[in-house]
Amino acid sequence: MTLTICIGSSCHLKGSKQVAKTFERLISEHNLKDQINFYATFCMGNCQNGISTSLDGVVYSVTPETAEAFFEKEVLSRIGK
Repeated sequence: MTLTICIGSSCHLKGSKQVAKTFERLISEHNLKDQINFYATFCMGNCQNGISTSLDGVVYSVTPETAEAFFEKEVLSRIGK
């Protein structure tokens, strides 16, 4: 599974660093380092919709406040946890 977060200017200003730290923490807490390839990238072309996050090629918009719920709903459900 590939999880990518935008760290471009717009997403950075909206809190992408906080979201990245949340994802890193959750990946570690759930022992998923071998199952999730987590990357940062620059602009994903979805600036107007919040912090862009891609999960296996599908782009979602998250915020620092919704990052944990997104991870639980989208990531953990696909892994079966």
